[in-house]
Amino acid sequence: MSASTLAPKKRAPVRPARLVLHLFLAGASLAWLTPLLWAVYAALRPYGETSDKGYVSWPDTLSLDNFKNAFQQSDMTHYFVNTLVIAVPAVLLTLLLSSMVAFYVSRFDFRVNLSLLLVFTAGNLLPQQVIITPLYRMYLLVDLPGITASGKLYDSALGLVLIHVAFQSGFCAFVLSNYMRSLPHELTEAALVDGASVWRMYWQIVLPLCKPAMAALATLLSIWIYNDFFWAIVLISTGENMPITSALNNLSGQYFTDPNLVAAGALLTAIPTLIVYFALQRQFVSGLTLGANKG
Repeated sequence: MSASTLAPKKRAPVRPARLVLHLFLAGASLAWLTPLLWAVYAALRPYGETSDKGYVSWPDTLSLDNFKNAFQQSDMTHYFVNTLVIAVPAVLLTLLLSSMVAFYVSRFDFRVNLSLLLVFTAGNLLPQQVIITPLYRMYLLVDLPGITASGKLYDSALGLVLIHVAFQSGFCAFVLSNYMRSLPHELTEAALVDGASVWRMYWQIVLPLCKPAMAALATLLSIWIYNDFFWAIVLISTGENMPITSALNNLSGQYFTDPNLVAAGALLTAIPTLIVYFALQRQFVSGLTLGANKG
């Protein structure tokens, strides 16, 4: 064994640019984590102690009472169920319909392919606030007797599902179409020669290969739809039909609001999104890094 192999390897000097980059990343991470950690700290303290000593003070008491009270006072279980009724069908319908559009524009060569994809993508560029008034009036005019509890599309979970599907399908169709274009055309061509129908090519050949992209989109859609508050305020009038984001309103009194209690409620409402992310974390990361190693 030569002396060169026994000698310790010299570390490369740390470049100033790399040091600045690490300092920036550490500062950005701290800036993002500070509000969350501050909310956890406030939620663990009773409001009486905070009002006496201030938020920037050493705590005398830390407990989970605020979380328990927030869960009970806001009737969070009821609003969790409302959100599931809205989010689950919306995510599934969005992925199904957008994958059909993506399959069409990526596997069939027609003149309207690009125009169709542009129409779906352009829907994401339209500000939601622009269509509040016409959409609100349209929802009031659509009668659905026996289908919804209100008898109309307005003030119903179905109305929220449809608006989420309409607004999220464009982005999903754009992402899935780009991914499907990267799949070898020989797969569908061989299936077509063997006599496979268009539906079979879509359902049994192309769609199973899109699982990473579908999982990444499912994670994003679940978080976006779960956290939506804008459309629920516009299209829902009955408090009992509101999704989970509105449960925090039940923690605000007419003359007094306990900010520590609200912080605990906000942290509780964030738990389902964390569960979804960690459950699909591997597929989510692989879906986001698709094509990163391609030349």
